[in-house]
Amino acid sequence: MKHIVPATIIILSLLFVAGFLVLPLVVIFVEAFSKGWQAYAASFREGYAWSAIQLTLITAAIAVPANTFFGICAAWCIAKYRFWGRNVLITLIDLPLAISPVIAGLIFLLAFGQRSFLGSWLIDHNCKVIFAVPGIVLATVFVTLPFVARELIPLMVEQGSVEEEASLSLGANGWQTFWRVTMPNIKWGLLYGIIICNARAMGEFGAVSVVSGSIRGETNTIPLYIETLYASYATVPAFTMATLLAALGIITLVIKTGIEWKIKRDRKKASN
Repeated sequence: MKHIVPATIIILSLLFVAGFLVLPLVVIFVEAFSKGWQAYAASFREGYAWSAIQLTLITAAIAVPANTFFGICAAWCIAKYRFWGRNVLITLIDLPLAISPVIAGLIFLLAFGQRSFLGSWLIDHNCKVIFAVPGIVLATVFVTLPFVARELIPLMVEQGSVEEEASLSLGANGWQTFWRVTMPNIKWGLLYGIIICNARAMGEFGAVSVVSGSIRGETNTIPLYIETLYASYATVPAFTMATLLAALGIITLVIKTGIEWKIKRDRKKASN
């Protein structure tokens, strides 16, 4: 009897994973290749497809480094110092996780839209934010802001400041301390946060759909382009583009597993 309950829980967990994760993933690839390799490859030769891929890569190339820089700075301040407003900063970092992405998009729409004072001023000076690339980048930066910081904050708090203080007492400056002491200690957590941040940046739909206008060839990212294709009954191209995001998810999972294994191995070596 004592073995029945664990076995049942394991079986139910496996069935849940198979039904809600593996099966949809299989369906995506089956539908993408349902009309053969030629139809699959032809979907990428569409000009709008390459525009969506390019815009997605540009957005991620801006959002991920920006949030990486912010995450390192925020984690450093929160973990190494005690200051007024520290808890407020922690709360603000978590804010994008508590707000619906659609609401986040509406916030930017109200702030930079044509009817707002700031939006009208920007338009008068030939600087378009909403329904343009800057709006997509801003929305993506907002929704992906917590990921790097949330990985580094508990890690740096756990490590403390002893090693940094020892480095400074031995004559190293702040920059040398960061690169030779802090960075080696946080490198795996930092890489993990960057990977998750990048995956979310490329797959973001809700906030981007509000501020982009879904203009084909101009403001369509991969998720928005997939939605447009599927709505127009172009199922094979839609699932073909979806395989890119699915592959990104698989790669992210593999790298995540490798990083976790590496962290466990390093901790085991340190304990021995």
